[in-house]
Amino acid sequence: MKTIRTRAIVLRRTNYGEADRILQLLTPEGKRGVIVRGVRREKSRLAGGIELFAICDVVIGDGKGGLGVLTSASLIFFYRHIMEDYDRMQFAYIAIKLVSKSSEMVNEPEWYDLLAEILASLDKLLIQLEVIQMWFYLRYSALMGYELSLWHDTIGKKLFADKNYQYDVVDKGLRLSDNGELSADHIKLLRLVSTRPIITIAQIGGIDNIMGVCLLVAREHAAV
Repeated sequence: MKTIRTRAIVLRRTNYGEADRILQLLTPEGKRGVIVRGVRREKSRLAGGIELFAICDVVIGDGKGGLGVLTSASLIFFYRHIMEDYDRMQFAYIAIKLVSKSSEMVNEPEWYDLLAEILASLDKLLIQLEVIQMWFYLRYSALMGYELSLWHDTIGKKLFADKNYQYDVVDKGLRLSDNGELSADHIKLLRLVSTRPIITIAQIGGIDNIMGVCLLVAREHAAV
């Protein structure tokens, strides 16, 4: 049997037959469907290596109809702290669902890196959930092909530091507005979130009063 060894994140688990389980996995090479035989039996050696909210090391063999056969699995990282916070756990499910669906429409290896970074960050309880959500939504929309422009407005003009802007849902960009909620500080934060690692953003102080508006813009742009 031809086999491959790779890292994987479990996207979905479905019971099959009396003791088997079908998994949807996200790997650096793309999405894979596999069957895990006998995994629901009490003494299965594979059960502990295919947890949710984890990075797994798996060996996949050839199967039938495009469905691989999982022959080996072990945990590399298990992000147990996610399950200690309800809001983080719910967002982890949201991120997994969005990535699972979107990776079928846009086949990019970066989906794995995105989801792995989100899970690792959610596990660090000192990193604010809002920072993680902003970071995810901006990168999600970029991978989907509609990155938010933070240097030009909806008509192509450069953004002014002394002007206010509003997010335009129709044109999916920033529109000049005297009463707009987005100031230079909001735009600066969004630029940092879109270009820097989560851990860097988490170390920036004094952003609590502007983070809510920035998160709303990121979520609206991602259209989720």
